Amino acid sequence: MADAVGSIDTPDAQDEVPEAKKKTRKGGKRAKKGPLKRLALFYRQIVAELRKVVWPTRSQLSRYTTVVIIFVVVMIGLVTLIDYGLSNAAKYVFG
Repeated sequence: MADAVGSIDTPDAQDEVPEAKKKTRKGGKRAKKGPLKRLALFYRQIVAELRKVVWPTRSQLSRYTTVVIIFVVVMIGLVTLIDYGLSNAAKYVFG
């Protein structure tokens, strides 16, 4: 049973990769730049992404805000009614 699954035998000759074909990587692209250059690149990428954003108009923003406030008020009312009902049910059951 020399070829058991998970054995730590030495690899076959066909599995070995010559040293000339191995690629050594020392940190990739980040290693070539200093921390300040990476920070500047990050900032430029943020600005570039923000330029792609489609910003809402003032009327759209006020409409969205109104819808969110109405939704929150409705949800508060719904949770309040459920809480009130469950508390009365608990008082009825447990006395």
